[in-house]
Amino acid sequence: MKVLVFSSLAYSLINFRGDLLRAMVDNGHTVIACAPDRDEDTESKLAAMGVQFRITPMQRTGTNILSDLGLVFDYIRQVLRERPDIVLAYTQKPIIYGGVATRIAGLVGAKSRFFALMSGLGQVFSMDGGYSNRLQAVVARLYRAALARAQATFVFNADDRDDMIELGIVDRKQKVIQVPGSGVSLDRFPACPPVIRSIRFLMIGRLMRNKGIMEFLEASRIVRRKYPACEFQIVGRCEDENPAGISRRESEKLAAEYNVEFVPGTNDVRPYLAACSVFVLPSYYREGLPRTILEALASARPVITTDLPGCRDAIEVDVNGFLVRPRDAGDLATAMMRFAAEPGLVEEMGEASLKVARETYDVHKVNRQLLGEMGLLRIVGERASAGVHGSPEHVPPGHSFASPGD
Repeated sequence: MKVLVFSSLAYSLINFRGDLLRAMVDNGHTVIACAPDRDEDTESKLAAMGVQFRITPMQRTGTNILSDLGLVFDYIRQVLRERPDIVLAYTQKPIIYGGVATRIAGLVGAKSRFFALMSGLGQVFSMDGGYSNRLQAVVARLYRAALARAQATFVFNADDRDDMIELGIVDRKQKVIQVPGSGVSLDRFPACPPVIRSIRFLMIGRLMRNKGIMEFLEASRIVRRKYPACEFQIVGRCEDENPAGISRRESEKLAAEYNVEFVPGTNDVRPYLAACSVFVLPSYYREGLPRTILEALASARPVITTDLPGCRDAIEVDVNGFLVRPRDAGDLATAMMRFAAEPGLVEEMGEASLKVARETYDVHKVNRQLLGEMGLLRIVGERASAGVHGSPEHVPPGHSFASPGD
């Protein structure tokens, strides 16, 4: 089969979907990946795994209607030219405009099955995101148009389906399948001993306020009053164009003000996970299931995150981490100080995190679910390279919420 993949950032094709794309190729399919930007490293890695690459210009964070219409037409051209069997889109604009484009292309004979990988509802629907109800309603209607003919919509947490129904994005009869996020490669992110000589708290994420950057900084100040030896580090790309973003200059000021180390972006977070004690993500962004949390679990690190959809799904409170109230630096600091007061919890909860990663979030298991639902696994009896040992008939399907009686 031929698969056309729409994305909003070239880097994400390797960093977030690389294992899935490789699994598609290994199962004998032709894969064409699209993104709006050129990234030589990404293109080289895609080519090495046998994935073709196309540029599809996009204004990632803007609301310019002419730019978005241009994206729709470009997607239509891609579908008409490639005639894919399957179109898979992820993140907001690719899902919305990719879904619409696939429907339009289908009217003139390019029949493709459309699947949406909904890694979260996005910033427009985030807590205190600053977006008007009118804009949220418009985005919900666009989502509805895009997903109306989708074969399935994959979601990363149980809350998203209910919210999508409430917002009018899908109805109860549409096929919505919950999968365990993007999964995590246990080979790429091997477990390693945590740092416990001085407790180091690590946050990884785009430098956006609704990821909880300011709450992390305020919590660091509170914790240091009682535990001055604790260390704090933030790793993430600066977001100069995003309304909620933190620029490089601002990050430098914040680093000096709070005595917190900022690492402005990296292509490899593993050294930072290996050098930390506890992973922290105080996000109140509308997450799906943050990949960084899964990487922390695989690295055998306890996690502190917010009690919100997506973030909380991989956390068993008091077993492999703690959940805190969103936008509450004091509550976050209290959770941090549990580890400072009881360093033994770092190793104990880290081992529990690793167990969760192995049992639930292994990327091979997740990819088998996704490929199975899309009909992309090899025939029964062959060993699918997308997954663990065993034949495809034993693949546990994703949790599908839709049913005739629902």
